[in-house]
Amino acid sequence: ADAILVVHVGIVAFVLLGAIAIFVGRTRWRWVRGVRWRLAHVLLMVFIATQAWLGALCPLTIWEQALREHAGQAVYRESFIAHWLSRLIFFEAPWWAFVAVYPAFAALVVVEWVFVRPRHRIR
Repeated sequence: ADAILVVHVGIVAFVLLGAIAIFVGRTRWRWVRGVRWRLAHVLLMVFIATQAWLGALCPLTIWEQALREHAGQAVYRESFIAHWLSRLIFFEAPWWAFVAVYPAFAALVVVEWVFVRPRHRIR
C-alpha cells in the first residue's frame, strides 16, 4: 500500500510540476515540447478530470485502500487528492470543489498543448 502511495504521489508531482515546467520552460527547455512526454501529461490529466466528473475514485486510491484494509490499517473515505491535500494544507473541501478543480487543471494542460506546441523530432 505504501508503494502505491509513493507511485500516486509521483503521478501527482508529474501532473502538477509538469504543467509548471511546460509554462516556465516553453522557450528554454527542449524536453517540455517532447511529443511523448506531452501526450502522457495531457492524457493523464484528461483521465483524472473524467474520473472526477464521473464521481469515480482513482484506481490507485481503490487499490491502496483495499491493501490497507486487508492489512488491518485505517483507510480514508475520500479521494487520494482530497485526503492528502487536506492533510498537507489543513483545508477541508467538499468533493464538488475537487470535481471543479480537476477539469479546470485539465483545461490548463490542454491550453498549454495549444500555446506551447509539442515538437516532433526531425530525423
